[in-house]
Amino acid sequence: MTDKPRPGGPGGIGASTVARIGYGAMQLFEAPSVEDAAGVLRRAIELGVNHIDTASFYGPGEVNRRIRAALFPYADDLVIVSKVGARFTGEQPIPLAAAQKPAELRAAVEDDLRQLGLDCVPVVNLRRMDLGPGVAAEGDQLVDIDDQLAEMVALRDEGKIGVIGISAVPVDVVRRALPAGIVCVQNAYSLLDRSQEAALQLCADEGIAWVPYFPLGSSFPGFPKVADHPVVAEIARQLSATGAQVGLAWLLAHAPNTLLIPGTRSVGHLEENLGAGDVTLAAEALERLDAIGTTEPQPHGVDSFQR
Repeated sequence: MTDKPRPGGPGGIGASTVARIGYGAMQLFEAPSVEDAAGVLRRAIELGVNHIDTASFYGPGEVNRRIRAALFPYADDLVIVSKVGARFTGEQPIPLAAAQKPAELRAAVEDDLRQLGLDCVPVVNLRRMDLGPGVAAEGDQLVDIDDQLAEMVALRDEGKIGVIGISAVPVDVVRRALPAGIVCVQNAYSLLDRSQEAALQLCADEGIAWVPYFPLGSSFPGFPKVADHPVVAEIARQLSATGAQVGLAWLLAHAPNTLLIPGTRSVGHLEENLGAGDVTLAAEALERLDAIGTTEPQPHGVDSFQR
């Protein structure tokens, strides 16, 4: 259905209208069973989510297969967003490796198509490795962005992907990607980490969706959690909300082109995340929250198999 309320209100990604709070499916690999994963996905759809973020290297492939098992045939307005540029190794502590070559990007799109049962993936992000936290590209995996975008454009022209996004890139690389017609940028960004504010502003100016990952901080060493900040906790108590909801609500209020994709394998946590769309931050609260952010670059740390 297209007339149901959308969590966080309506937003846009390319020509598609989506809920401003979507769902990041990475953690579905850790769901106890296919049935549990299906329960989370179907509840998200029931609550108005129509933007689901995934990747063939989540699992690898298992998250895509669980999405297909739960939701196929897909609703006409469902926007599935994938990403390419990494491959799953299963090694610890970093279960990802770079897969930046044009042929590897193409192979990942083919994996998405097969695993999801699609003829065309609506949105595919080129996951670069220019910014942390994440796996760094080395040796022959240091590929020029123009060569990568040429392959992405070819895949779009062939009808295998709908539109192109880009991820883990500084503002100068976002600017270089503009001629390819990118529709979204995924970068690490939160109330506490605003080092990519310039990239956000460029996206706002160009009508490009801003999709932050690590929107509530990270569990990695050296990365504070938004919900633990005393100002966030105090405002959450005043609003009878959770710290996570306040952190997500701030992101929605900070920039109108922001789309959120918080992930979880729990229905209860899903409902809590979507409830952030109902949290209204007064001007005083916004002013206090704005004052605690940082624009300093964050450490280039270990990646989960997340972005």
